[in-house]
Amino acid sequence: MSTDSTGDYDGPVTEEISVTVNGETVTAEVEPRLKLSDFLRNECGLHGVRVGCEHGVCGACTVQQEGRTVKSCLSYAVQADGMEIETVEGLAEDGSLHPIQEAFHETHALQCGFCTSGFVMATKELLEENPDPSREEIETGLADNICRCTGYQNIYEAVERAADRMEGGE
Repeated sequence: MSTDSTGDYDGPVTEEISVTVNGETVTAEVEPRLKLSDFLRNECGLHGVRVGCEHGVCGACTVQQEGRTVKSCLSYAVQADGMEIETVEGLAEDGSLHPIQEAFHETHALQCGFCTSGFVMATKELLEENPDPSREEIETGLADNICRCTGYQNIYEAVERAADRMEGGE
């Protein structure tokens, strides 16, 4: 095996990206291989973005990109260049929880909390598309997220409560 070098090593190749994260523009030099989830956690300090399976199966890394949910562990940060990203940290306004976050808290729709941010972000998209979902539509809408603690009933109740609250029902 050869150890010959063809030149001086200048470090990894990077690209400059500019992403709007929770309303704030973030510009950074990143390696093209950096996952969006790692960028959000490590470069932006947004630890509500969880990294669970790293295969897009568990949904803990769910964020909204241009208003649609994506599994941030399956995207590269360079793919988000010029886009708007919203994480669970961006939902609260003026120190007040978003109605979805309130509903999850009130119905005890979490235990260890690892999956919660992904469920909250998936719920946000579900209720934006369908403000009054049936229980079956809720189950289908959240099927891409996994919780190993709760048994899902309180999560579904949280979505129903958030839907009522967001529609002015409570």
